[in-house]
Amino acid sequence: MKKIFLVTLFLAAFACQKKDQAEKTTTAKATIKDEHTFSKADLAVVKHLDLDIKVDFDTQTISGKASWQIDNISKGNEIIFDENTLNITKVTLGDEEKETKFELGKEVEFHGKPLHITIEPNTTKVNIYYSTTKDAVALQWLNPQQTADKKKPFVFSQGESIWSRTWIPCQDSPGIRFTYNAKVTVPKDLLAVMSASVNPQQKNDTGVYTFKQDKAIPSYLMAIAVGDIAFQSIDNRTGVYAEPSILKKAAWEFAELGKMVGAAEKLYGPYRWGRYDVLVLPPSFPYGGMENPNLTFLTPGVIAGDRSLTSLLAHELGHSWSGNLVTNATWDDIWLNEGFTTYVEHRIGEEIFGKKEAEMQDVLTRKDLDDNIAEYGATNPDTRLKVSLTNRNPDDGISQIPYVKGYNFLKVIEAAVGREKFDPFIKNYFDAHAFQSITTEDFVKYLKENLIKDDKSLADKIKLDDWIYKPGIPSNITTPSSEDFTAIDNIQKSWRKTGVKGLSEKIKSTTEKQHFIDYLPADITAEEMVAIDNEFSFTKNGNFVIKRQWFAQAIIHQYKPAYPAIEQFMIATSRTGSLMTLYKELVKTPEGKTWAKQIFEKAKSGYHATTVQAVEGLFK
Repeated sequence: MKKIFLVTLFLAAFACQKKDQAEKTTTAKATIKDEHTFSKADLAVVKHLDLDIKVDFDTQTISGKASWQIDNISKGNEIIFDENTLNITKVTLGDEEKETKFELGKEVEFHGKPLHITIEPNTTKVNIYYSTTKDAVALQWLNPQQTADKKKPFVFSQGESIWSRTWIPCQDSPGIRFTYNAKVTVPKDLLAVMSASVNPQQKNDTGVYTFKQDKAIPSYLMAIAVGDIAFQSIDNRTGVYAEPSILKKAAWEFAELGKMVGAAEKLYGPYRWGRYDVLVLPPSFPYGGMENPNLTFLTPGVIAGDRSLTSLLAHELGHSWSGNLVTNATWDDIWLNEGFTTYVEHRIGEEIFGKKEAEMQDVLTRKDLDDNIAEYGATNPDTRLKVSLTNRNPDDGISQIPYVKGYNFLKVIEAAVGREKFDPFIKNYFDAHAFQSITTEDFVKYLKENLIKDDKSLADKIKLDDWIYKPGIPSNITTPSSEDFTAIDNIQKSWRKTGVKGLSEKIKSTTEKQHFIDYLPADITAEEMVAIDNEFSFTKNGNFVIKRQWFAQAIIHQYKPAYPAIEQFMIATSRTGSLMTLYKELVKTPEGKTWAKQIFEKAKSGYHATTVQAVEGLFK
């Protein structure tokens, strides 16, 4: 009886602590200015969503009711939501569904319109009846021919950065978190999955599925997919969803997923989300992966048949700590999500794949930083970690800069204090801000108070302001090295004399091949390209990453035997970053630009809307 009493006291105290934390989080929101939401969270803010929707493939719409539990902080008569291209039909208040007035404000490019809803001082629930339209950027509707199995249609969402408002009326800011329940009705021969704590693992007879996300998440992490989806478990808390024809391949490819979760926990503490599953999407998915809670969305391009590209999983898994658990409060702070996650990814990778692979990845990441700074220009303000996206599409902030510059900044801190201090600091940082959204300034304050303290010498070593608030690459960046890459560099200096025969036995891994391709001689001849291709079969047999790097070189050096494969590759994927690498090379010449437009016309119906926007920008 005493034990039960003590447990009860503990649980009560814990509940109070959680309530206090929630109140602190709500209070903190009032001080955060997010330029990319119309909502005014300091006056009235959402807390929980009950979503009841129907997915209709005939009309390609999602329709239903979004019931929001709200906190009317100001006791005022209005709450503002974000919406973009939605059809709002009715708004009611409370369980009694008392109809109320609503009004759409002036449209802002990329951002949609503010949805002004009249409420009462004591209102705690707002019900919004709506449907999506064909212009919903977040939703991609695929006909059967655009799927892997080519039998049934498919739809998936992509909310980051401000596209969730195109499929759900919401307060669409990463600084506003909420829990949700959902009831989703779909055709009976299809399965629905969401970014929810628990997902169904097989189809039912009704086509009605219910979901619950009991961890508070921001709107950009709301996600849904509906299609002919099957499931295969990996271990007791990880598994793979995919279309039936690729399920076994995917499960084999991701067999080490459970080990990755364990490696991350060893470094950064318990995985707090319950299950960790992945969903392999059709090729039109515009990213390598999207870290939707509990259910990472993945490109099929990661299925290489030899587990050579599974490091991508380490990145998306890392977001379960940096991004989903501790979230950037505005898109100006995106480096807090992506820089930290790139660091976590590398540390997980070192645990799983070993130190030599980690060293090679360090060198590749530094090259990515150098290349991106060169492309942007060292004085370009977008090369700062803390950027300004005011009056811009926040997708503009999703470049490689926050990933690779953020990673290198954290490597500088690690080098300055040593892992024995930095590892517990990062773990404590995640614990201290768990299920909160923070700004760069919040991180700076925490860093100064808990690591730098009053140590001026350490502060001078880190050069915090130079990294966060200034463009370019600071002078104190660490220089990575790899013995394996040094050996390849030596091969690069000699193969023209000795020939290429046998090189594929010396340069084997994806990472090694990528480095070799990246540093081919600038004056390489067509005959040498043929010889290398014959030795390695890059054009025919390379995995996704190898083909992307090789095809970039083929475009630069006009290696025409690869042209049919390049066109096929660019039509078959919608992975924006990889496509942009190739399109950017093509448009550098008049002939290449003409070909690029021809490829785009053939491919764009299968590209995601955000991919189309990015590529079209190159033709202007």
